[in-house]
Amino acid sequence: MNAQIAKLYEIANKETRYIIGLMSGTSLDGLDIALCRVQGAGIYTQTTLERFITLPYERPFQEQVRTIFAKREIDQQTFSGLNALIGTFHGDLINTALTTWGIKAADIDLIASHGQTVYHAPQRLTKDKNYPNSTLQIGDGDHIAVKTGIITLSDFRQKQIAAGGEGAPLAAYGDFLLFTDDIENRILLNIGGISNFTFLPNAESLLEAYATDLGPGNTMMNQYMHQTFQEEMDKDAILAKQGTVHGELLAALFEEVFLSEDFPKTTGPELFNLQYLAAAQQRSKTTGIAPHDVMATLNQFAAQAIVDGIKKATAGLTNVAIYISGGGLHNPLLVENIKKGFPETKVSSFMDLGIDPDAKEACLFALLANESVAGSPDNLKGIKDSPAACMGKISFPY
Repeated sequence: MNAQIAKLYEIANKETRYIIGLMSGTSLDGLDIALCRVQGAGIYTQTTLERFITLPYERPFQEQVRTIFAKREIDQQTFSGLNALIGTFHGDLINTALTTWGIKAADIDLIASHGQTVYHAPQRLTKDKNYPNSTLQIGDGDHIAVKTGIITLSDFRQKQIAAGGEGAPLAAYGDFLLFTDDIENRILLNIGGISNFTFLPNAESLLEAYATDLGPGNTMMNQYMHQTFQEEMDKDAILAKQGTVHGELLAALFEEVFLSEDFPKTTGPELFNLQYLAAAQQRSKTTGIAPHDVMATLNQFAAQAIVDGIKKATAGLTNVAIYISGGGLHNPLLVENIKKGFPETKVSSFMDLGIDPDAKEACLFALLANESVAGSPDNLKGIKDSPAACMGKISFPY
């Protein structure tokens, strides 16, 4: 037997596994690195976040990725090179994190790498029936494995699509195993570039859990800040707080049919982007409004899409609680606008459930890796319209 396969077999049979989960979102702000201690599998899974760090991306790297990000026409040589470059770079960042923590690579069982999304193309978004649902995350897992010396699982979304899904969001798989409550009907809201939530009915409910995208989270605000001010984000919503929501522009932004489609569904910055904003401004004759008013309106657009979606999902339910994670949690105006939509509902940080909200997505990919080596697709059958599948391609370091 190949020694690496024997090692993977040994890892699969451990009572406790140490898994590094990686997440790099569409905001391109940095790589989230979460070291998780994972015991068991399926409904018996117990996960503890041992260490967490976000290592920021420098501007030149961000600009390299932007040359191919969410674009239909790209330079193939750049694309091919970035696939290897990102894998190697992420491997370097993992080694940096381990050194910072004083932990040896030999003490880590697995790495779970989400990769860097560069294009998301479900048929509901492309409207092209000539091609199946597809999505693409780059940052080759073999490069990570060789660079770190640690067995790496990557490219999780491909199996979900191959089994009949749309490739996003994947959060439901981990959320379902870890956070279903006996009493609360939970909305686990993640606000990244795109906003999404996992609906977790309480354990006694006849309803099914599911995850769905909602619409724009930070992506349009970040893109506008980058284009207009060469800033990565509206830090602390300083600009948006100075503005006034423009009703005509807000109404035009809500004309997109995706926003009224049934759950679950998926989208990306391929739809919600600066071109989408420009078209809405043309229709509403608001091309001349001030940047702070644009930002205030984009902030309200993201918040209202979230509020509308959650109200639709929880209509008629009691004991509803909303827990927020992702970069949008750090936008005080966005959170305030969301809370205004739920004056009688508990809305709080994901920290209330015991995990750093910034680390949540990276932890969930660690959990997916754990299920792939030690779990079973049967553990994931209780999720609506999501294929039960163990996900991730395995890369050996030697």
